Amino acid sequence: MSIGSFLLRRLGSGLLAIVGVSVLVFAFLHIVPGDPVDHLAGGEATPAQRLKIEQCMGLDKSLPRQFISFLGHVADGSLGHQCPDPKGKPTVAARIAEVFPHTMWLAICGMLVAIVLALPLGMLAAVKRGTWVDTLATTVSLSMVAMPQMMFAPLLLFWFFVTLGWFPGPTELGPAAIVLPAMAVGTHLMAMLARMTRSSLVEVLGEDYVRTARAKGLPEGSVLFRHALRNALLPVITVAGLQFGSLLSGAIIIENVFARPGLGATLLEAILERNYPVVQGTVLVIAMIYVLVNILVDLAYGLADPRIRRA
Repeated sequence: MSIGSFLLRRLGSGLLAIVGVSVLVFAFLHIVPGDPVDHLAGGEATPAQRLKIEQCMGLDKSLPRQFISFLGHVADGSLGHQCPDPKGKPTVAARIAEVFPHTMWLAICGMLVAIVLALPLGMLAAVKRGTWVDTLATTVSLSMVAMPQMMFAPLLLFWFFVTLGWFPGPTELGPAAIVLPAMAVGTHLMAMLARMTRSSLVEVLGEDYVRTARAKGLPEGSVLFRHALRNALLPVITVAGLQFGSLLSGAIIIENVFARPGLGATLLEAILERNYPVVQGTVLVIAMIYVLVNILVDLAYGLADPRIRRA
């Protein structure tokens, strides 16, 4: 199968998934009891103000017309209108464009932290399998996986912001302010990637072609990096790609603990406000991110394993 046909097939299945997610989110928002106008207008709003918000959200139309209107906003790129309209950011797309760079940088920095820590730790545990080094690496990985982010993130704030004062605290932005959130995201992901790297590399090191490479007298470093690690990276790429898509969709806990703007914080705020247009638009963007990341992961398979590239 050519790359073009592969991409078309994956884009087609991804488009179906995005449409399905849009329909489900639209249906669930209208099934949940409660009046969204009450949440947005407040108890002291006048009937005219309530009517304006209702018309802005399209609640004065039938459900089929509301869904068709939402698809129209997707087609024109606005993703709907924020209700009530804030000054300068009237559309949902403008709001998402404003907060997405913060989530993107958090995801990239968190992934870098995870990869830099996970690959050496997993490789060391695999090479030293059965020794105290393997036990220590396994203990660290399991501890970080078991520790919830909602507990680890405040601990990082207490140690490095409150006690030591090395890094900026919540509500601050900038290169230094992203260090603690990236550590909170990356160390948790590092634990999963390290365990995956170890188990995959241990399995690959027992394969016949690895023993053949050693029998030919190749240096251990060449055997490890050129023959074993490249094939062991396939499951690691899968997990890393899916987790990166999750980070891009918004690390809700981290963004709220550190009071950072982002997709996760925006989605949570919109859900609490029952702001239908923002919820629908944000979930649609998240679904598109997942589809795109999955396609990129599949393409990365071919780069990591020539057998898949030839297939």
